[in-house]
Amino acid sequence: MITPVSTLPSIVDRFHPKQVAFLAELVKVPSDNPPGDCRPHAEAAAGLLEALGFTVERHPVPEEVVRANGMISATNLIVRHRFGPGPTVALNAHGDVVPPGAGWTADPYGAEIRDGVMYGRGVAVSKSDFAAYAFALKALIESKARLAGTVELHLTYDEEIGGLIGPGWLLDQKLTKPDYVLSAGFSYNIVVAHNGCLHLEVRVEGKSAHAARPDTGVDALEAATKLLASLYELREAYKAIRSQVPGIEHPTLVVGLIEGGINTNVVPDVVTLRVDRRMIPEEMPEIVERDLVAQIAAVAARLPGVTVTTQRILLARPLQPQPGHERLVSTIQRHASMVLGEDIPANGVPLYTDARLYSAAGIPTVLYGAGPRSLLEANGHRADEKLALEDLRKATKVVALTLADLLSTPRA
Repeated sequence: MITPVSTLPSIVDRFHPKQVAFLAELVKVPSDNPPGDCRPHAEAAAGLLEALGFTVERHPVPEEVVRANGMISATNLIVRHRFGPGPTVALNAHGDVVPPGAGWTADPYGAEIRDGVMYGRGVAVSKSDFAAYAFALKALIESKARLAGTVELHLTYDEEIGGLIGPGWLLDQKLTKPDYVLSAGFSYNIVVAHNGCLHLEVRVEGKSAHAARPDTGVDALEAATKLLASLYELREAYKAIRSQVPGIEHPTLVVGLIEGGINTNVVPDVVTLRVDRRMIPEEMPEIVERDLVAQIAAVAARLPGVTVTTQRILLARPLQPQPGHERLVSTIQRHASMVLGEDIPANGVPLYTDARLYSAAGIPTVLYGAGPRSLLEANGHRADEKLALEDLRKATKVVALTLADLLSTPRA
């Protein structure tokens, strides 16, 4: 029997060429973060959404808040469509992207299509989810299905720096209070948990001196190498701490940035390190930070003439499943099995995302969207980031059918 909901896949197919063009326009507008001047992309996205018939709320984040978070500009977008009384399901994706870097065989902002695959920075992470979520909602509206509840699109611009002025700001300002959230993800798995992340800046201070008389100074770089050796030993020890969440293994530690020194012929007086410490869902962020700072302080105490200080740059809590997420998982799995022709798993991933902010607010949240089986397959954050357009089409169908289920009116 043909019902409004059963027509959703064909409606998605009908809109697919327009969806591809929509995604291409999003890719063509740079939104690199850093430097984080993302208002122009938000305005472009808002215009594209309005051309589809949506009413778009623009929520510019105050300049002082944006700059305090290391960005230049950010405007968050909300689209709301109310079908009737019932739950609110929010779909969140981010439009900011990491800078392209070197090694591309295509223009990072060209949205070039080769053999059914679009190439461009952000095409998979996560401008594709702008397109998947917008056209899933468009298909629902076009189907004229009798539904109960509201769908919101949350399109935000600070995921690359932690999400606090994106979803975090929308929640803090009480601009939204959803009952369920789908956040940007890939088509062939559902993420129900992910790692947290601590970024620490470590400042090692010694005393400068002429290279001809190094004995009159205190070499901050030499001290930093001893600290680095200790941190790398700690990293090895983390391998013994195992997560029980499928898809997540153990904590990790990376020293991603080192800066310091004055000149070649001067004993370095200051060296700074940026440390990335990933924590598994079972770990308590405050304890992780306390223990890492204590380890650094213990090494510093053995370095005469050296002062070592630490400053927290970021603390992103792990995504932990909230009661009620089971309904999201089972509904997505049921429809994905039909659309993709295979069963998809629910698991964890070792990165961190904006989704954690919704979960921390007590909202059942999972990651699901448009993309391949892994970040590596998508070349996410690497050269030649790509998206198979057929995956975009299929994910849009899954999301549309999932929304229809979640907003189904009670049977009489």
